[in-house]
Amino acid sequence: MTTKKKSIIREWIEAAIFAAFLAFCVIRPFVVQAFKIPTGSMRPTLLEGDLILVNKFIYGAKVPFTQLRLPAINKPKRGDVVVFIYPEDKKKDFIKRLVGLPGDIIEIKNGSIFVNDRLVTEPIFGKHYYYNRGDFAKEGEKIVVPEKSYFVLGDNSGSSKDSRYWGFVPENNILGQALVIYWPINRIRIIK
Repeated sequence: MTTKKKSIIREWIEAAIFAAFLAFCVIRPFVVQAFKIPTGSMRPTLLEGDLILVNKFIYGAKVPFTQLRLPAINKPKRGDVVVFIYPEDKKKDFIKRLVGLPGDIIEIKNGSIFVNDRLVTEPIFGKHYYYNRGDFAKEGEKIVVPEKSYFVLGDNSGSSKDSRYWGFVPENNILGQALVIYWPINRIRIIK
C-alpha cells in the first residue's frame, strides 16, 4: 500500500515539475506572457492594474540568453499595442501603441498624427489628442523613423513618456503584441 501511495505522490510531483517546465521554459518565453499595467499612459485602452496577455510568438519570440529570434508570423503594424524593452532601461518593459514603421515620416500637428504627410484616420488614433512634447515631436518638425526601428505613443498622450521623449524602439526590443485584458473580470476584452 505504501508503494502505491509513493508512486501516486511521485506522479503528481513529476506532473507538477513538467507543467512548471512547460510554463517557464516554453510557453512564457515563446508563446504568451502575462503583464500588469503599472501606469495610466495607455488610458482609456488600458488602466492601471489591468492584467494582460501578450502574444510573443506573432513577431518572432526572442530565444532566451541569445540574440536569436524565432521566425515571425507577422510584422508589427501601425495601431498594434506592443510590449517592448524600454530603450533607456533594458530591465523595464513598456507598452505603447505603434505609430511609425521603419522609414515613415512622423509629424504631430494640431493633436493629430501625420504619417508620410497624410493624416492618420484610423479610429483608434482619432479618439486621442496627441501633444507636441519632447525632442522627437516638436511643433512643425517631422521625424524620420530609422530602419529596424519603430515610433510608439501612449494613448493618454498628456501622461505618457514615449517616443516623443526618448526616440525610437529598436526592432529587436519588441517583445510581442498585447492580446487581451484578462483581469479584472469587468474589463475582460480583446485589446484594440
